Amino acid sequence: MTQVSRGKISSKANQFSESVIREMTRLALKYGAINLAQGFPDFPCPSELKQAASEAILNDVNQYAITWGDRLLRHAIAEKVLWYLGLEIDPEQEITVTCGSTEAMIATLLATVDPGEEVIVFEPYYENYGPDAILANATPRYVSLHPPNWTFDEAELRQAFNDRTKAIIINTPHNPTGKVFSEQELTLIAELCQKWDVLAFTDEIYEHILYDGTKHVAMATLPGMKQRTVTINGLSKTYSVTGWRVGYVLADAQLTRAIRKVHDFLTVGAPAPLQRAGVAAMQFPPSYYAELAQLYQQKRDNLLSLLDQVGISYFVPKGAYYIFADISDFGYPSDIAFSEYLIQDIGVAVVPGSSFFALSERGHKFIRFCFSKKPETLAQAGERLLKLLRAS
Repeated sequence: MTQVSRGKISSKANQFSESVIREMTRLALKYGAINLAQGFPDFPCPSELKQAASEAILNDVNQYAITWGDRLLRHAIAEKVLWYLGLEIDPEQEITVTCGSTEAMIATLLATVDPGEEVIVFEPYYENYGPDAILANATPRYVSLHPPNWTFDEAELRQAFNDRTKAIIINTPHNPTGKVFSEQELTLIAELCQKWDVLAFTDEIYEHILYDGTKHVAMATLPGMKQRTVTINGLSKTYSVTGWRVGYVLADAQLTRAIRKVHDFLTVGAPAPLQRAGVAAMQFPPSYYAELAQLYQQKRDNLLSLLDQVGISYFVPKGAYYIFADISDFGYPSDIAFSEYLIQDIGVAVVPGSSFFALSERGHKFIRFCFSKKPETLAQAGERLLKLLRAS
């Protein structure tokens, strides 16, 4: 009898590794390093949200919410999107609440992209986008963002669009560089999407974390783009609740129906009491977001000052809460080697830049710092980073 032998691991799973960002957190815990790697705050969320979540649990909001999201939350999201972006969204047909923006992106890709179709991704990119494309059987088509301003080349972008292009992913404000796409850049992308009948998937999770008077432009607000844009967002970053896993998708009714079906069988639904607490978040006044941006700008400037003292070159972010730094002057063979040195010998965890590129060698001279931390955390990290001066 002939025994059949086959591999136990899918070809999809063999094409990517576990998250490098989350691995850096594990290493930080192992070596007692200060975690400036993973993008989560080490300070409390607003007390109003704690109270709202507690009340939801005490009021027995403990069972499944409707699959595509608690009705009160969907209506609150629609009201908030109207005042902030000026977009009229039907909460019954155009909003899907998901288990974080991470699930929102993969649900969107699985609901819209067929095997062999291409998805344009700007590089460097948030590390999930590559595996997401693979899991959706899509072919990623990378377009470079060029330092120091992380702009794209118009000719290269135009060349990336073709008959196989199904969608383009835009992350603004951008992780890891802190770039905020301008209205001019987004208008060009919008023109190409309409010319080639392409969808735009926009990850706008950092929409309120902006610096130096920079404005956030939502792709769905541009002429001709509301019906072909899927806007992805969530509570995690704006309200300092990354562990709550409440995200949401805005899309026209046809796209929403498909996304809701996939979401249903991926996760059924996000945590019901935390969705109800999200209603309170959506009702925060505009002053909350102004204060949030001011708070993060101070944190950004503090860390930039520390990096100046140490002599680490960087790109000044205009949004999000990361600093992308250039470590070329330190003479290490790779970003991995330098990151391991920082964790084990200096006591500060960062993310190696190669995790944001399809070809790792493109990221060997970069690392990413996260500054969504308490002032004392950043100060302690600065003290440790000063060891680099003594070591040089």
